[in-house]
Amino acid sequence: MNHPLRRSLLTAGAALLATPLLGRAQSNWPSKPIRVVSAGSPGGSSDVYVRIIENRMRERLGQPFVLDNKPGAGGMTAAGIVSNAPPDGHTLFISNLATNAIGLHLYKKPSFDPSKDLPAVARIATMSNAVAVRADSGLQNLQQLIAALKSGKARPFYGSAGVGTSSQLTGHMLGKAMGMELNHVPYKGTAANLNALLAGEITFSADNLPLYLPHVKAGTLKVLAVTQAKRLDTHPELPTVMESTGWTGFDIYSWYGLSASTGTPPDILERLGNEVVATLKEPAIADKIRDTGADPAGLGHLAYRDFIQQEIRKWQSIVVSSGASAD
Repeated sequence: MNHPLRRSLLTAGAALLATPLLGRAQSNWPSKPIRVVSAGSPGGSSDVYVRIIENRMRERLGQPFVLDNKPGAGGMTAAGIVSNAPPDGHTLFISNLATNAIGLHLYKKPSFDPSKDLPAVARIATMSNAVAVRADSGLQNLQQLIAALKSGKARPFYGSAGVGTSSQLTGHMLGKAMGMELNHVPYKGTAANLNALLAGEITFSADNLPLYLPHVKAGTLKVLAVTQAKRLDTHPELPTVMESTGWTGFDIYSWYGLSASTGTPPDILERLGNEVVATLKEPAIADKIRDTGADPAGLGHLAYRDFIQQEIRKWQSIVVSSGASAD
């Protein structure tokens, strides 16, 4: 037998042997608990949605989700850990707007490349930001806030949870749409930003809606508008920025989902994504997500992949326009 033919037969034989082994390896997935790495602190918003679906996912997959909090570097620490984990579908990342879209434009050298790393599994929930002021400000709607800022009756200061956060960039977009240069005051986290708003250090803030709801109920804050394009099913009484102002294309909201380690096989990504989406369709699960102030917004593997790419493009121009940087 000549050497080229022998090599061809050996290669073909190796391929035939490898294919069933690969299939068996993936059919056994998951074979152990699935580690879910969060970029937030324990109990933070990133964890909430995974905890809501965890019991049903355990029943569907036969293995539990084990949360592992790795905060730091704006989420890039956790993203890097998962990106470099074994590609066997047993390590997931709680992907979100901050790390998988905004953060990529804040760092000159992010810890992962979205074109090949951290493949999408499924989107779980979306959450609108909201424009809030003190209840005793006398401002009843967004038009009045804009008029007060433009006339000088209100100080042009807005707060955020930090440089490069969606709260900063939402405030920046509002100022840009108004044609005004607003003064950004960054605080160390959402709690500090909220306290500054309650204390009157800033005129308004535009952070995640659930942050404000207890204080709206207590009568200390007033929400003027939500920043996503459509009114919320959970709070239909709140107008959107677009309908309040007539501005087109103003559609800002946070999102949370799951991504996997680099190189995870597509069939695992698809199966896991389908299980998440099916879980979110269960009324009891969906209601629990709505109770947090978010909307259940399931997208499977491929749809979530495309959505993230759209968000990366969308936020690039906003980050550049704001001048925000984490370097």
